[in-house]
This record gives sequence, C-alpha cells and structure tokens, in this order.
Amino acid sequence: MTRREAAEFYRRLAEANPHPETELESVNVYTLLVAVVLSAQATDAGVNRATRALFAAVDTPAAMVALGEEGLKRHIRTIGLFNTKAKNVIALSEALIARHGGAVPRDRAALEALPGVGRKTANVVLNVAFGEETFAVDTHIFRVGNRTGLARGKTVLAVEKKLDSITPAPFRVHAHHWLILHGRYVCKARRPECWRCIEHDLCAFRPKTPAPATRAAA
Repeated sequence: MTRREAAEFYRRLAEANPHPETELESVNVYTLLVAVVLSAQATDAGVNRATRALFAAVDTPAAMVALGEEGLKRHIRTIGLFNTKAKNVIALSEALIARHGGAVPRDRAALEALPGVGRKTANVVLNVAFGEETFAVDTHIFRVGNRTGLARGKTVLAVEKKLDSITPAPFRVHAHHWLILHGRYVCKARRPECWRCIEHDLCAFRPKTPAPATRAAA
C-alpha cells in the first residue's frame, strides 16, 4: 500500500469513528496495566467480566498486594492462564511500590522491566494512558496489516515498524484502536466482512468475501 493509500485508509477509519477507545475497562492507569496483562490470550469481554468486581475493590498496587495471589485468583479464574497471570500481577504490583512509589511509569524500559509486561503491553499503556504514539500489534492488527497490505511483516515487530513508518501524523495516536476494532468487527479472522468494509477498494485481499445473500443465492 502506498503512503497516499495509507493516509486515505486511516482517513476513512477516522471519519467512521472519530474518537475510538479501548474496550478494556479500567478505573485508572494502574488498573489499565493490570487489565492489559490479564488480556493476553483472552478476550477483552472476558477480562471485563472478571475485573469489574475486582477493580471496584482493588485499584492500587498496595491493595492488590494486600489481596494476595490466592485472593486475586478467585476474581480472575475465568480468564485463561489465571495462575500465571495472578502471580505476575502481584509481582508487578510489588515492583511498582518498590521502584516507582506505587505509580505506573511513563517509560517503556521501566514498564517492560515489570513482571508479565512485554512490548505489546507497554505499548498499550503508553498509548491509552499517556497518549504516546505507539502501535501495540496484537493478533487483530497483525492480520489487518498483512491482509490489507497496509503493513506487511512476518513478525509482530516487523508489522509494528511498518505501521510506525507509514502512519501519517494526524492518525498516529488513534491508529492502534482503529486497527484493532476494524479487525475485531469487520476484517475478521475466519470470514472478513468485505461486503461492508469501508476499505474495500484499498485492500489487497482477494477474493473479497461476498455478502451473505449473495453467497446463499450462489
């Protein structure tokens, strides 16, 4: 995809959804970090169901440490890999208290040094909480980037770097959300809904998926 086409790609997403937001629920920066850690290999909806009661009672690192690993497990046992995630959340909460006075740092290296926090999680927190121009490439963005031709790459990092290089300045802050939502609701993994896609003519994917009525008639 050319730079001009990429700019038009984003312009359409912006026109359709001027103020995109994360679908992960949180009450502050700390609970956002926890929610993102819990969301690995899980759906946002599933995480939200588990964390609503949790975040109503626990919204600081100190409160999380006081809750303890077993207490946390009782809240998140419906989330995949909950044993490992509970261990990491308690450990990162302890690290935030010890290293950062209980605050979530606005620094990639400091974030990635926390237990259970990798590059994607750091990118989400930097973007959502602090408005940084980061590209957190999850399975949806990886698929959209490669399928449409917007940002092709064999690895997550390659797609991230391509997005960083091709995304125009006016769209950089919201690009992460637009691409995730597009992949989640339109450019789906098994059956992309090409017939209702606003990027239909810009997308490199072939053959396009026909509308359901067209498929039935055929």
